[in-house]
Amino acid sequence: MPRQLGELEDAVMTRVWQWNRPVTVREVLEDLQRERSIAYTTVMTVMDNLHQKGWVRREVEGRAYRYTAVSTRAAYSAALMNEAWSTSDNPAAALVAFFGMMSAEQREALEDAMRVVGRAGPVAEQPAGPPEGARDNEGEQGAGTPGGPGR
Repeated sequence: MPRQLGELEDAVMTRVWQWNRPVTVREVLEDLQRERSIAYTTVMTVMDNLHQKGWVRREVEGRAYRYTAVSTRAAYSAALMNEAWSTSDNPAAALVAFFGMMSAEQREALEDAMRVVGRAGPVAEQPAGPPEGARDNEGEQGAGTPGGPGR
């Protein structure tokens, strides 16, 4: 199961997910610098860490890497919710409490999702990251599920 992304990891991944295309460290840096003072090497290290954890794959383009998300923000959020729910000693009570915290908009989104699931039949599991032992484009051994053991 993935562990929650750190604040800077989340800021980087938010851009990768939103832009939905291969991105460079420089592009992410320039966008982050609109909000905060941050060094190129810091962003490069975070993106390398995200690659090592399996959140992004990268391909060489000239002298730089282009990074692409391995999965979607929705899959990441679902995996976090599933992990939190599955660790409860009373999953039904946890769901009742969770539903009780939802806003009207969130309950409407849940009802919409349940209608979609009802039409499609059982929901197939969608991993939040690369499969265990996956290899990236560089032939390196993958790290399995992002944020897994040893992360």
